[in-house]
Amino acid sequence: MAQVQSFAPWVDEASRVLILGSMPGVASLQAQAYYAHPRNVFWPILADLLGFEAQAPYAERLQQLRAQGVGLWDVLQSCERPGSLDSAIRQSTRLYNDLAGLLVSYPNIQAVFCNGTRAYQEYQRYCKLVPQCRIEQAIRLPSTSPAHASLSFAAKKQAWQPLLSALKRGSLE
Repeated sequence: MAQVQSFAPWVDEASRVLILGSMPGVASLQAQAYYAHPRNVFWPILADLLGFEAQAPYAERLQQLRAQGVGLWDVLQSCERPGSLDSAIRQSTRLYNDLAGLLVSYPNIQAVFCNGTRAYQEYQRYCKLVPQCRIEQAIRLPSTSPAHASLSFAAKKQAWQPLLSALKRGSLE
């Protein structure tokens, strides 16, 4: 079974919201880039919401997120998982990233958004295990993964609107 590792967090002092995935998929791990699968709609959704080009080079897309106060990371640091599906993660092999430490180090982060149900469930589980987790409430957004094809692009984009609202207001409603 393949042991997989998440990426380093993409945050800085100006980050006001944090988007958490569960664990990068195979395409992302191979590319060493967040949300690299060509059918993952993460970048098209964020580009539409935040006003940048979804097909821009990866480094430019990351800079656009940073400039607008968006950070990225994954709930899990490592796990065993064949393929890319969250449902294939071997539960006994999960190691969590230090989310509490990250939130302490970056106090401007006021909102956490989880990209999909598994990320949300793992974040909730983490916060129960680690009392220092200062932002216990997270917003669950529909997964942008191509495996979550039950919602149209338009429906997913609409469901991701609270991210834009949080950035405009600086906090959740």
